[in-house]
Amino acid sequence: MQAGAIDPVTVNFEAGLTVLGQSGEYLAWSDKNLELQPRIAESWKPNGDASVWTFKIRQGVKFHDGTPLTAEDVAASINLHADPDNGSNALSVFGPVLKKGAAQATDDQTVKVELEAPNGNFPYLVSSDNYNLIILPKTYDGDWEKTFIGTGPWKLDKYTPEVSVTYTKNPDYWDTSRQPIADTSEITFYAEEPAKVLGLQGGEVDIINNFSVVGGKALLTDPTILVLEVESSAHRQIHMRTDMPPFNDKRVRQAMALLIDRDALVAGLWEDKASLGNDSPLAPVFPSTDTSVEQRVLDVAQAKQLLADAGAENIEVELRLWDGFEMPDLAAVIKNQAQAADISVQLNVTDAGTYYGDAVFGKSPWLDSSFGITEYGHRGVPNVLLDAPLTSKGVWNSAHFKNKTYDGLVADYVAALDLQTQKKTSSKIQELLLDEVPIIFAYFYFHLGATKENVTGVEKTGMGHIDLTKTGFTG
Repeated sequence: MQAGAIDPVTVNFEAGLTVLGQSGEYLAWSDKNLELQPRIAESWKPNGDASVWTFKIRQGVKFHDGTPLTAEDVAASINLHADPDNGSNALSVFGPVLKKGAAQATDDQTVKVELEAPNGNFPYLVSSDNYNLIILPKTYDGDWEKTFIGTGPWKLDKYTPEVSVTYTKNPDYWDTSRQPIADTSEITFYAEEPAKVLGLQGGEVDIINNFSVVGGKALLTDPTILVLEVESSAHRQIHMRTDMPPFNDKRVRQAMALLIDRDALVAGLWEDKASLGNDSPLAPVFPSTDTSVEQRVLDVAQAKQLLADAGAENIEVELRLWDGFEMPDLAAVIKNQAQAADISVQLNVTDAGTYYGDAVFGKSPWLDSSFGITEYGHRGVPNVLLDAPLTSKGVWNSAHFKNKTYDGLVADYVAALDLQTQKKTSSKIQELLLDEVPIIFAYFYFHLGATKENVTGVEKTGMGHIDLTKTGFTG
């Protein structure tokens, strides 16, 4: 579904991401295994404490209008998103990391980026993991939808908003090993998931990039369909306001977390196409996650004891959410499971616009509610997920969680350059969040796509990128 303009600065929805990634390219591609593959950047390296990163820019790359790409284009693209005046969606990533003008082209093929603090995972933040950071000409001044200007393997042929985009392959694409097999490709926008599913089953389209188990269950058992399954860090966050009753007592938060039957959710809502969550954003898919930390499981007796110890009786709480994906079903399960400990949960389900409001504290049911469910997409590294919803100054801190120890651990994790140090710190973060539990992370769901059985060569990622350069047909 096209939920807004296809604009590299403001885009924040998956269909837009899919479109951007066909004609636009990033410094690096974060693949399905969460490994960075060089694209516009040939290489990158940090200084001693990872507070400055230097990128070597690939030579011989041209934009679709024939203009050679330079290091100045790369620096301008990064600075475009780091400038708060431009309203980039990337500010959720860049806000605590970069300031305006942080990137500089030091020569024709080198870009140096000075960070606000050490960041061992910074290359991921300027890769395809960042919705917005395709590399644009330094002269770019808006109206991307008119040209789809980029350096990628596909060039715009025709764009009809909310209907479709057609492409032709770029004969001047720099990577001869990734020249598209097909001469043309077309992306069709569907307003509703059932229409998309039927479009695939009926032969109207050959590939769908994303479907949910709730809306696309028929695809899982259709013998003419090949399901593409990628493990991801995408999830739902069930936040509890730590600064107001009843959740200002962590024993109540712990009790609520113990009432959630995670195995049943994974089996029932996701047909086992998900991993168990353990009440931190450190998903099993991340290499730095300590999977030896004990998994929280359903324990009604312990939940009741915690509530008794807290003197919490006859709890009544409203659960806010919007009517999307499997979230209403999740809310219904939470309501039913909470009753086992005599907690009364009233559901308040609205449209997405009402739920998010102005997306700032004081003007958003999402950020102001005492109890809510919010969807979060995949990231190749957990930096944003550790920071924005959980640090004391986090812009998405709907739990209003403030913990200096946690803030310090996140700073340590972000600064770490090696996996061993990251994993050691993540273990401490996981244990702290299991105790404090400002947010329930019940599961991390797989990113599912599907093709007709005769389609080959589709590469997709947990974020929703799709590479069609090697796509063809058998038979």
